[in-house]
Amino acid sequence: MAELKTRPTDASVEEFLAAVGDEQKRQDSAVLLDLMSAATGESPRMWGPSIIGFGTLNYRYDSGRTGTWFVVGFSPRKRAFSLYLAGGLGPHAERLKRLGKHTRGKSCLYIRRLSEVDLQVLTEMINATAAQQSKSGCQG
Repeated sequence: MAELKTRPTDASVEEFLAAVGDEQKRQDSAVLLDLMSAATGESPRMWGPSIIGFGTLNYRYDSGRTGTWFVVGFSPRKRAFSLYLAGGLGPHAERLKRLGKHTRGKSCLYIRRLSEVDLQVLTEMINATAAQQSKSGCQG
């Protein structure tokens, strides 16, 4: 079985964000750091070279494949933020209708700027994900 390439590293979150060229992305990243840290009670950690994750979650697929991922996280990519919520976007269907300007991938939420979304709705999504994962036995 292929091994997951994105794993926690000892790289500095602060150094990574300081290298982000867009000032607005750095400011929005600071907001996301606060929201996700408050929701999970965890400090941010780099996962791979470009994702900031909070908490850890051990999972097992029906196929038997296991792995470790983070509960919530984001990456300030050039085009848009990629936001990752454990459990996917399905549980947030109603909130997504109220979120504002965004696009979706299979399990990612893409937001260009936080000013284009309802921050309260995004906070609800992050909090709900963290609460659900803590009930599921997430390891921090």
